[in-house]
Amino acid sequence: MVALSSESRKSNSLATGYAGALITVLIWATWIIATRHSSGTHMGTIDLGLVRYGLPALVLAPVWLKTGLVPRDVPLALLAVMVCGAGALFFQVTTFAIHSTPASAVGVLLGGSMPLAAALIGVLLFGERPDFTRWLGLASILAGLAILLVLALNDHEITWVSFVLLPAGALLWAAYTHAFKRSGLTALEGGALIAIWSFLIHLGLAGVYGSSMLEVPLPELGLQFLSQGILSGLAAMLAYGIAVRSLGGSQAAAFSALTPVLAALGGAIFLDETVGVWEIVAALITGLGVALSTGVLSHRAKY
Repeated sequence: MVALSSESRKSNSLATGYAGALITVLIWATWIIATRHSSGTHMGTIDLGLVRYGLPALVLAPVWLKTGLVPRDVPLALLAVMVCGAGALFFQVTTFAIHSTPASAVGVLLGGSMPLAAALIGVLLFGERPDFTRWLGLASILAGLAILLVLALNDHEITWVSFVLLPAGALLWAAYTHAFKRSGLTALEGGALIAIWSFLIHLGLAGVYGSSMLEVPLPELGLQFLSQGILSGLAAMLAYGIAVRSLGGSQAAAFSALTPVLAALGGAIFLDETVGVWEIVAALITGLGVALSTGVLSHRAKY
């Protein structure tokens, strides 16, 4: 009975982690589309950052008021990596690049790079040793991303800004993933601290560089509050935190490889970008890679 109970709890934890990761990548794809759309509006990156982190900071105020802005049990270095990796620095770097990059290419260079960056950090800094199945999964992800990247390069003119800043953003997020895993914080606590610190940083940036928030039409502002504040800033941050807690940093990050597929589909539907046979092939290869690199197929084989 004890053994069965233990296996059941493990299975439920994995299912919760997979659900959290899938919810996260769905929201990320929406965020890419909404951020691309905002490039044609009055909203700058500082305005978007105020929306992205202001609403979660307000909703989660009881949490960060309880923990304090600098929790005693969390090393300051880990907290700084978390805030930079998933907060203000990550947002400014990636949003600036997204405004000049097609959605399909954003998915490749940002979402597709995340699992590779997370695996690299895990191996080099924390001595992680992925098994053959997970290495095969990462190779499959890389193959799928290569196909999408070649297609994006053929169809669009992509500058150095995209090639430098988006992978840099992926590296920042991967660093956050490992830092959060080792912080001991819950998903709520981690999300609350990132939100309040990032909101304060954006308030400082708005004080120095100004804000055009009052010039934005209400429908556009409402769209960004939904996509940036509620979905990306609050729901995705909490869902990803749950995924990291349940699956581990590298395995949770592997799901981000699904973002290029979803972003390409969203770009086709909402931004008139083209999706053809090769995009579908890349989607299948990348999806298989995610299943292998997260260990989901190995877990299924055991039960």
